[in-house]
Amino acid sequence: MRTNIDDIASMKNHLPMLKLFDSSLRLCVVPLSVATIWVTVTNQEDNSIYGMLKYSNILGLKYMVFVSALCAVYALVAAASSWVRYLVSKSWIFFVSDQILAYLMITSVSASMEIYSLAYNGAKNVSWSEACSSYGRFCSKVKLALILHLFTFCCFLVLSVISASRVFSVYDPPSIISIEIE
Repeated sequence: MRTNIDDIASMKNHLPMLKLFDSSLRLCVVPLSVATIWVTVTNQEDNSIYGMLKYSNILGLKYMVFVSALCAVYALVAAASSWVRYLVSKSWIFFVSDQILAYLMITSVSASMEIYSLAYNGAKNVSWSEACSSYGRFCSKVKLALILHLFTFCCFLVLSVISASRVFSVYDPPSIISIEIE
């Protein structure tokens, strides 16, 4: 049977590794986000029949670029801030920020996936034809940007779990006696 002292000692031994993993994950977000922005912003294709298609013509892709830029900046600032002793004690700041960014990533990924799905499959019930047969290279780049964006989302998902673990590990679980009183 483990004692509370053993748990505290074990937690202190794993804290530097968790901090290093957290910072590394945050730093991995930066190149993924920058690559997503680069692939998306440089994406354009000209078709002699239908004309020029650019990322800026599609609101969902502009939103994905905005969220990617926000994620890159936040991840860089948070990675640097995670080593500042004063801010490390303010784990709620990281928890709330990570949660907000994770939810923004979910909305951005879902909007981009919907755009890709419409471009690839179309929506025949509303007479919206698929566009990827005419703009194949554009669709391929959107797919690549979406994959990079999904990797970024996975990083933020893990980061939000880590920050939640840090915040809530400070508190003891509710005791059985307090549950019975309520």
